[in-house]
Amino acid sequence: MTSRLNPYIGFDSNAREAMEFYRDVFGGELALSTFGEMGAGAPGEEDKIMHAMLETPSGFALMGSDTPAGMTRPDASNISISLSGDDEALRGYFEKLSAGGSVPMPLERQMWGDEFGMCVDRFGVAWMVNIGQSGG
Repeated sequence: MTSRLNPYIGFDSNAREAMEFYRDVFGGELALSTFGEMGAGAPGEEDKIMHAMLETPSGFALMGSDTPAGMTRPDASNISISLSGDDEALRGYFEKLSAGGSVPMPLERQMWGDEFGMCVDRFGVAWMVNIGQSGG
């Protein structure tokens, strides 16, 4: 049996838009289930996302959902999703994720030799990207 850690993002009411955005950034297959399809949700919330899962060609999964009425949405300000590797595709991910958001730290070479940057996407999710320098 294989285990893996999967980021799960709680959204206020824009999970569909956010997860479709992440599909555009990372590629892959996106599965969406609404509260209405599952026979749940308060009146007017039938079209909100109860569960979304994006499986990417890179082998990672990203999940999310809308926060239903009556539930508190946790503050995600103390969490960042980190992407790291030596694949140049990470540069494109950073550019797409930061579009419409903010870049507190541009993607630049750091003292440890890698390129590193931080951004917050337009949905308020914080990302850290580290591009390792393969081959020295």
